[in-house]
Amino acid sequence: MAPGARSSDGDDPLIADINVTPLVDITLVLLIIFMVAAPIIANTPSIKVNLPRAATGDETPKPTLALTVQRRPEGGYVLYANGEPTDEDHVRALVPELVRRDPGLLATVAADRGIEYGDVVHVVDVVKALGVHRFALDIEAR
Repeated sequence: MAPGARSSDGDDPLIADINVTPLVDITLVLLIIFMVAAPIIANTPSIKVNLPRAATGDETPKPTLALTVQRRPEGGYVLYANGEPTDEDHVRALVPELVRRDPGLLATVAADRGIEYGDVVHVVDVVKALGVHRFALDIEAR
């Protein structure tokens, strides 16, 4: 007999307890689903870049301007701003608005290993001329 109240005639027991086992089971299943799905949902589509490695790399705060320089197989590079393909003119239009909203704007530059150093410096120079003074170079930590 389950602990709980009894009916008035005493013949058949009345169960007044709440069975929480199914509720706990469903809650744990939902927790597992969210734990598995969260990393998938949190990762935004990324641009495949072969980043250089550094032994002393640190975590950087999430940038409000992420610039990616991706090497083209035929030569040259493709520029991305916050994950969207762009060109230098669009960057020149985008950056002043971002600097106006956040004067301490952090720009992170990620570039393929095969990109010429001068091309990376050119991208940094363009953005720096538009008022961004904080930069981070994206690397793949060992």
